[in-house]
Order: sequence, then structure tokens, then C-alpha cells
Amino acid sequence: MTHHCTKFSGHWKIIVFDEECFQGRRHEFTSECCNVMEFGFETVRSLRVESGAWVGYEHASYQGQQFVLERGEYPQCDAFGGSNAYHIERMTSFRPIACANHRECRMTIYERENFLGRKGELSDDYPSLQAMGWCNNEVGSLRIQSGAFVCYQYPGYRGYQYIMECDRHCGEYKHFREFGSHCQTPQIQSIRRIQQ
Repeated sequence: MTHHCTKFSGHWKIIVFDEECFQGRRHEFTSECCNVMEFGFETVRSLRVESGAWVGYEHASYQGQQFVLERGEYPQCDAFGGSNAYHIERMTSFRPIACANHRECRMTIYERENFLGRKGELSDDYPSLQAMGWCNNEVGSLRIQSGAFVCYQYPGYRGYQYIMECDRHCGEYKHFREFGSHCQTPQIQSIRRIQQ
């Protein structure tokens, strides 16, 4: 069974399973899913991303911890977060990342909210913002000019993930609370591009 949406049809494809190692009930999606329970799943326990990049969420309606899902196989839940330092036990909603198709990725980070304070221009992957000269952990706001990025709480692409896209919030994240629902402080220490 395939779930379609004309907005995204043909560019994204993800197959989810209700058991680990691609077993049990399966469902194919080519667009967002705000609650897998509507399709008879308690949660997603394994998945295959066949095309496009996706963002998965711990809870329904795109809430809770978020994590990027790029092309490949994810045989169990703990693979969803990649090098994430936090154990992921469930994925209940997910959506395509439209801006991941951009060839060029550009963003500006700001030290304080509302685009104030020191700023830095980024167009590459940065395993450590401190190593590139960003002396503190604080990113209070940011602007995405093109593409999509995943920002991490710690250096080396570890910790909570925050997916930032040019077509969400019009590419402007004025306050760190807009980064993601788990964000308690504006701590971002590594950033990489999402490219498909």
C-alpha cells in the first residue's frame, strides 16, 4: 500500500516496518505521515529510505526528538539517530526534507536571538564549530539561504539533532526555541549539510 501526495510525489520514498530487521507489517510512503498509528502501527521499528531525505520524530504530529533519515537501511530504532548520543526508542511521525535537493547549501548563524551578535557564514560540513573559530556553544538564531542542514548539540555530529531547512519558517529561525522541541539552550556545536 502506498500513501501519495501530489506535492511530494515521485521524489521521496520510505518503507516502514512494525518489526525490527524489516519484518512484520510494512507500509510505503511518498509523503509526510503525521501519525503511523493511523496506518495500524504502534511505532516504526525498522525502515528503508529509498529516495530523498526525511526527518523522523519521536512523537505524532512532528513532536519530540527529531533525527535525519538519509538514503539507506535502518534495521532497528537505535540506527535512526546515527551517531546521536541519545537512545531513540520510537518514531511515530516523519516527513520529507524538500530543501535537501539543493546543490548549494548556505546558512548564517548568529550568537544571539533575532539575528543579533556575532555571525558566521557556513556552506560546508563543520564537525566542530569551535575549530572553525566559533568560540562559544551558543547559536541563538540562524538563517538558511539555501538547502538543508542538520545541527548537533555536540561536536562530531553527536547529541540532539535539529533539522533546519530553507522552506521552513521561511528559512529564518529567530529564536533557539524554534530549532526543535528538545532544545533547552541554544547549544549547537557541529553542523552538516543534508544532500541527496
